[in-house]
Amino acid sequence: MAVNLEVKIGSLTMRTPVTTGSGTFGFGSETKDLVDLSKLGAVCVKATTRERRLGNPPARMCETASGVLNAIGLQNGGIENYILEKLPYLRQFDVPIIVNVPGESPDDFAYVARRLTESGGADAIELNISCPNVSHGLDYATQPHLTAEVVAAVKAVTDLPIIAKLSPNVTDIRPIAKAAEDAGADAISLINTVIGTAIDARKRTFKLANKTGGLSGPAIKPIALLAVYRVAQTVNVPIIGMGGIMNATDAVEFLLAGATAVAAGTVNFVNPLAAIEIADGIADYLEKNGFTDVHELIGAVQ
Repeated sequence: MAVNLEVKIGSLTMRTPVTTGSGTFGFGSETKDLVDLSKLGAVCVKATTRERRLGNPPARMCETASGVLNAIGLQNGGIENYILEKLPYLRQFDVPIIVNVPGESPDDFAYVARRLTESGGADAIELNISCPNVSHGLDYATQPHLTAEVVAAVKAVTDLPIIAKLSPNVTDIRPIAKAAEDAGADAISLINTVIGTAIDARKRTFKLANKTGGLSGPAIKPIALLAVYRVAQTVNVPIIGMGGIMNATDAVEFLLAGATAVAAGTVNFVNPLAAIEIADGIADYLEKNGFTDVHELIGAVQ
């Protein structure tokens, strides 16, 4: 039985509801011997800023129980490096490109969005207003009016779909999601990582040079699921759910909670083919349970 996996995120069409999570899949070329990008629903590449960033000093990652703490600090070559050196490889494949864009001001976000639009460098823009690993990295995701300020600034310079990536490190994520939608966001992605730390008892010091990092992986899945469910009751735009998705069953749970699409993130560190395998697994779930369209799952749990 053929099943339909195609979903739309604003004007962006994904042939499957599974994309890669930014920061866990590089710029695609890192897996060129393993992954056919054209089999992905979309590829969401690493954060790309206005200027080159070196990131935080090492150590920048450590494993935790059921998760990973990272404090990479948005290391990347900047927007012009992306356009010149990363984009040509990505455009060899028939796959939508989502570029994750952080910034230190609304003007920073708008500048990168404008360059991506002018260069044909993206099919959608994920506004990373929720990075916990750089100074003021998540300020714009903590207050509704600040979120709206960034979304509106980017909306003014591009007609590409805008996806606002929100933080779980707030008291209530719902008014922030609503502010993003009201300001023009075409979709919401959630959640970014959860702030945490790790201490080395033997060395009696922090394991990360930054002292704190963002926790990802299976440990945060219940937090992410609840955020998706609550935000799905609050906004009318599509949601891309992420946070601890390791297999197709996890992905189905996010769809049932209200996500239109999902992102495979930390799992890429152990299985770069995960996003493709998860999409196949969603198709199997649909067939085995008598569904013909992935939309029959979206928000089915109330």
